[in-house]
Formats: sequence, structure tokens, C-alpha cells
Amino acid sequence: MADFYRWEDDTLHLFIKVQPKASKDEFADIQEDRIRIRITAPPVDGKANQHLVKFLAKAFGVAKSKVQIISGETGRNKHVCVEDPLSLPADITKEG
Repeated sequence: MADFYRWEDDTLHLFIKVQPKASKDEFADIQEDRIRIRITAPPVDGKANQHLVKFLAKAFGVAKSKVQIISGETGRNKHVCVEDPLSLPADITKEG
């Protein structure tokens, strides 16, 4: 099992390093125990967090209400839960 995620029943826990103000939204690479995700939103007034939730909801095929930031609201390192993901993006399995 990769270190950047774990399953707890039907909930996927992701350990993420966010890179805001990127040129496009994407799963980037795996760095030790985190997956790096690039997002276009700036880290201002919670915009990056909102954009991250929207990006993950779309990637995993769930409503935004099923994506929750557990810790790291004000930093780049985040622990995020996705409830009952309908799909798993192939990008999250690539090694950096």
C-alpha cells in the first residue's frame, strides 16, 4: 500500500501536499508519504481549499459534500477524506 492514502471502511484518507497557483489542476507526483496536487487557485481566503475540494470531488466522482479537509486548512500539507469514492483516478498511482 502506498503511504499517501489509506482506507477506513468506505472512506479514502489522502495525505496531500498542495501546490497552489499552478498552471493547471492535476495530480503531480508522490513525495514520500504525500501525493502532490497542483491547483490553479491562489492560497487566499480559502480559495485553494475550496478549489481542492472541487477538484477531488470531480476526480473521485462524488459530491463536494463528501470531500472533507480533516487537517491542514491553513498549510500545504493536508489530510483529506473522500467518502464512498465512485472512481479512483489512474494518476494517483504513478510514482514521481
